[in-house]
Amino acid sequence: MPRFFQDFPGGDTARITGQDAVHIRRALRMKPGENLTLCDGKGTDYFCEITGFEGEDVRLKVLYHTPTACEPSVEVTLYQGLPKGEKMEWILQKAVELGVSAVVPVAMARSVVRLDGKEEKKRVRWQRIADEAAGQSGRGILPPVEPPLPWKQAVERMRAAAVPVIAFYEGGGSPLSALVGRGTRRLAVVIGPEGGFEPSEIAQLREIGARVATLGPRILRCETAPLAALSVIMAMTGNME
Repeated sequence: MPRFFQDFPGGDTARITGQDAVHIRRALRMKPGENLTLCDGKGTDYFCEITGFEGEDVRLKVLYHTPTACEPSVEVTLYQGLPKGEKMEWILQKAVELGVSAVVPVAMARSVVRLDGKEEKKRVRWQRIADEAAGQSGRGILPPVEPPLPWKQAVERMRAAAVPVIAFYEGGGSPLSALVGRGTRRLAVVIGPEGGFEPSEIAQLREIGARVATLGPRILRCETAPLAALSVIMAMTGNME
């Protein structure tokens, strides 16, 4: 069933406007009497019937609503070291599909890409990619992509959040099975850029109470590591069943 995200205040009728309405009419060629799902981006699905069209808008009747069934039980914020090229777009798309709750790009010591004053333009594009991935994968929320942060600010944010932090370090660490279980509900995950972490960055993370973990003896690329980490975390918390 087609699925669209939209703010929804409640009631028994709704209206879809803008590009989603154009997509429904021109690409999907949907007609009155057909059904679709609206998601409010806060974890509730509204199952609707198309009742008609008004200009480019699509009018809907709300049949019933339910909590979104596919949101994971664990909230994971990904702090991703800024990679070069289009790797960030790939990471965002797949991380959202796997269930990440938020993504914070971070300029680390070994990041080739530097903050250059165009962060907001990049963030808008990244958010669009995340939103599309959320819709495609049936998510109940639109995971936010935050503006890129310098390393020091990212560490302070992690400290203030008071959420368990796990840094995946190519230099080794604890097995993930010792740090995550079915009862885990909130996590922050930190992944380095192409060149990995500077030892001083790992030391700073340890100072704020972060645990250092390994993803095995093989060195994973910066675009592979977050997806491997999220997959294992989701499996260990029962969200792959």
